[in-house]
Amino acid sequence: MAPVSLPPGFRFHPTDEELVAYYLKRKINAQKIELEIIPEVDLYKCEPWDLPGTLITPDMEWYFFSPRDRKYPNGSRTNRATKSGYWKATGKDRKVNSQMRSVGMKKTLVYYRGRAPHGSRTDWVMHEYRLDERECDSPAASGLQVPPHAAFIVRTRPLSLSLSSSSFH
Repeated sequence: MAPVSLPPGFRFHPTDEELVAYYLKRKINAQKIELEIIPEVDLYKCEPWDLPGTLITPDMEWYFFSPRDRKYPNGSRTNRATKSGYWKATGKDRKVNSQMRSVGMKKTLVYYRGRAPHGSRTDWVMHEYRLDERECDSPAASGLQVPPHAAFIVRTRPLSLSLSSSSFH
């Protein structure tokens, strides 16, 4: 997918509720999304600094849909390893609510270089959004042990870094 360019003055900064209840729900249920602004990228096949330049926002955030990879063929654990590191969950999962009911979950992950448990923490932070299985309308999606996709926001800290790839190493 080619980089998405918004006209001057427009920003793409959806709320957690919008990411889950609109974008992710429509993606999983194979419904039309008004503006195809979030690309699909397999996040675990690239390092964070090599992510394709699609929609880069001024606040250093990238939005993606990504297939969820299983750690074990018959299990529900997600594989979050990349070639040179891994994404480690931090804190508790938080509910994403829409109209006073839970529609999904948000998990915060931090990227570590190397292999667990001896990896070194980096400034890369990612938020993973999962749709509650009750929100899956299509029979194919609702019967899955692990929903097929998740929405992600990938960002780097500190926010003062430039967008050049070399500054992310």
